[in-house]
Order: sequence, then structure tokens, then C-alpha cells
Amino acid sequence: MIVGAWREESKSKTFVLIHGAFAGGWCWRRVSDLLEENGHKVFSPTLTGLGERSHLLNKHIDLDTHVTDIVNVFKWEDLNDVTLVAHSYGGWPCSGALEQIGDCVSSIVWVDASKPENAQKVIDFTIDAVRKGLLNSVEKGETSFPAPKAVRFLLNENDRALADQKLTPQPIGTYLQPIRLSGARERVAKKTYIRATRFPNPAFDEALAECKADQSWSTIETATPGHIVMLDAPEWLADTLMNAARN
Repeated sequence: MIVGAWREESKSKTFVLIHGAFAGGWCWRRVSDLLEENGHKVFSPTLTGLGERSHLLNKHIDLDTHVTDIVNVFKWEDLNDVTLVAHSYGGWPCSGALEQIGDCVSSIVWVDASKPENAQKVIDFTIDAVRKGLLNSVEKGETSFPAPKAVRFLLNENDRALADQKLTPQPIGTYLQPIRLSGARERVAKKTYIRATRFPNPAFDEALAECKADQSWSTIETATPGHIVMLDAPEWLADTLMNAARN
């Protein structure tokens, strides 16, 4: 672990950490603690209808809702020169939010995250097992669809019970609304894509390939953690995020 050297090597950075589907800001706690111990400022908001905000779940929540969740953190906290970190589904609302707060972001890190293009929908890039559950909930007229078991994300055995307890149903509207993008994500100066290659996902493989072919992106591949990298390898991820913010 190299985090101890950071207080002397670098000025304080600001990180905004965005979780994936079914999760919440809770999943970033270990990484947040490590970043804060090294003098950095960290925000890990929970998107509406999830985690400790699951009591706000309603039929009106869509992708725009989650975009606004992120944008409002920047507005109300007066954030600038931020490293924005997206995990998994978080790549969708983060991409949308950059259309409004791109000037406040100096670096982005996509951690096994979606890299959507304009007018695409989350459902079109969802693995079959999750898509079936979603479509079944849509047919029943439900507001949300259930979270998969943590083992499906190849999470380590010690954390599976924790994740299964805390993962919450995902608002259906977030997967059905087309995203509106004009290219703000690609205009960010520093961009890093991290791929946890042990977790099979064609959309993430495609995103990695795109980033490898684009010199404006740096890419990192790791075969150690499963998809929920912040629980499987928090020390490694904290170090990697700090390096991405500095370099």
C-alpha cells in the first residue's frame, strides 16, 4: 500500500464517488476512509431510491433523476477541480452529469463502468440474467426490480452477506430512459478506465477496447477483484484513484 506517502507528495484532491445499480454510497466507505486519511475530500452520494434513500423509491425516478443527484452535489458543495469516479451503472448518470458540470471536473475514472453514447438505454446493455428480472417487473407494472445476489458479481465470500443485506431494488425508469449526451465526457482532460477482467461483461470489454484505442484515455486491467472492486480491493483502488487524480 502506498497511500502513506501522499500527504507529502500531493495537495489535497476532491473525489466524488458514484456507485452502481442496486448499491449506495455505503459501498465506497472503505475507499472513502482511505482517501480521507490521506488528506483528500470525498463525497459519495447515494442516488435517489437506493441505499439509505430507498424510502424515496417511486415510479417517477428515471436516469435524469440520478443525473440531477450528481449535479446537485457539485452545485450545493461548490465543487471544482474534481476527480469524478463512476462504478458500473454509475457511468450512465455520471456521463449525463458531465454535460452540466464538466467544467468542474479535472479527471474521471470509470471503474468497470458503462460508457454510453447519446440516445442509448441501460436496458440495452444489461446482462441477460438482470434483464429478465427487469422485464418481468415491467410486465407487472412494478416501480423497481430486484438486486441480484452478490455472488453473481464475483464478490469475495467474506463480503457477500453484507452486500446481500444492503443491495436494494433498482428504480425501473433508470434503465428505460435514453441518455442525452453531446460529448462532454470525452472533453475531460484526464480519463482513466479500470477493467476488472475476471467479471464477464461484453459492454465493459467493449468500453475497455474503445479506451485502449483512444490516446486520451489511460487504461488499467486487474484480474484480482470481482466487479465490486471497492469491496474486494479497497486499498488497491484508493491508490489507483489517487494516482489517476495526480497524473
